[in-house]
Amino acid sequence: MTTAIDAALELLNRRLPLAQRQAALPPEWAEAHRAILRSQFQTGLIPDPQTLPQGALARLRADDLVVVSKDGTRILGASPMTTEPTPHRLALPGRTIHAMCAVDALSVGAMYGGEVEIESECRVTHAPVRVKMDGARIVSASPGGVLVGVRWDEASGVPAAHSLCMEMVFLRDEAAAKEWSGGDSVSHTVLSLEEGAEFGARFFKPLV
Repeated sequence: MTTAIDAALELLNRRLPLAQRQAALPPEWAEAHRAILRSQFQTGLIPDPQTLPQGALARLRADDLVVVSKDGTRILGASPMTTEPTPHRLALPGRTIHAMCAVDALSVGAMYGGEVEIESECRVTHAPVRVKMDGARIVSASPGGVLVGVRWDEASGVPAAHSLCMEMVFLRDEAAAKEWSGGDSVSHTVLSLEEGAEFGARFFKPLV
């Protein structure tokens, strides 16, 4: 039987097939994308677009592998990380970065290893959510019953960081999840924190 994680992964890869798109790039451009991801994680900064191979930025932008400023002169982020302010703050040793959504926040540790502390909030109650991870493993979470939600029916548009990602959220508990979804399990997916972390790891690790 298909698990909740398998079903969510299938939906997300259908909507946003990042690994498939990266694999289809010329090798030099794929490496440029990986370099952007590494730089965000290691320094919190993004390489100057001028340092990319000629033609790479336009393709990465068209494939939604990067988010670019309105004037096209700056790269703002590459899923799962961004320089744009979001509710999802990641504290790493000596630096702070932001994730595009709740699933993204749970993915960074799995991608690169090491300790990551997530500070976010419940979409419904706005109560603080704090998660400590070691690689892909959840070390601790507050509140204890925090969940991850994805709403699929109102999550279209490019870039995904400004559409689909806005509908991938933390939820304080079962009561918040029920209020958020309205009982609609067709267009809403609710996962435990551990399931959310596995979901994110399976989606993003192929990009590294």
